[in-house]
Amino acid sequence: MKTIGLIGGMSWESSLLYYQIINQRVKEKLGGHHSAKSLMYSVDFHEIKTLQHEGKWEEATRVMIESAQKLASAGSDCIVICTNTMHKMAKEVEDAVSIPLLHIADATANEIVKAGIKKVALLGTAFTMEQDFYKGRLVDKYELEVLVPSAESRKIVHDIIYEELCLGTIKEDSKQSYIEIIRDLVNEGAEAVILGCTEITLLISQQDATVPLFDTTKIHAEYAVDFALKDVEHDL
Repeated sequence: MKTIGLIGGMSWESSLLYYQIINQRVKEKLGGHHSAKSLMYSVDFHEIKTLQHEGKWEEATRVMIESAQKLASAGSDCIVICTNTMHKMAKEVEDAVSIPLLHIADATANEIVKAGIKKVALLGTAFTMEQDFYKGRLVDKYELEVLVPSAESRKIVHDIIYEELCLGTIKEDSKQSYIEIIRDLVNEGAEAVILGCTEITLLISQQDATVPLFDTTKIHAEYAVDFALKDVEHDL
């Protein structure tokens, strides 16, 4: 079994889900008392959030590179960035280590393509919805058509993530806001919705939508396990 290196803490609420899903997946695949071999380097999200909103992406990139290098030095066989937004510097992180980075957009797009879906909506932080590092990868590499909410709705989605979900606060009215935004995107032709922030799954589940929801936290965590167990042989 390979060792999964996790860059966590963005937020720790979703990092907790990564750890849980990864170990559940290993148990499902190997049975018995098996659990994942993993290392996590957890950053202080307050520092990351401040750098994001001040546009200090070079400093944020340096933090991510240092985190990845620490995991690689400690014996990790791959890097998993436990957040969608910080894949903005995925290439720089991957170039700084000699082990593979398992990209969250690749993991998610693979599942979308397998489902035969061509037109998807993307929810996430304003950075993820508005910048090209995530949408562009889905369009260029997987030929998907990507819809995002209106400017007003993007602000609602973004603010709920940072002001509520990253703090572990769940509000019913915020859930209803997300449901309405999803409904609008479906009316625009979205065949599915990417929950492109690892905290959104704390608020929204499949029962809240009439189209498939792609939970990037679950997909990414399971993708990491599949990588870690790729060459594992075990008794059935």
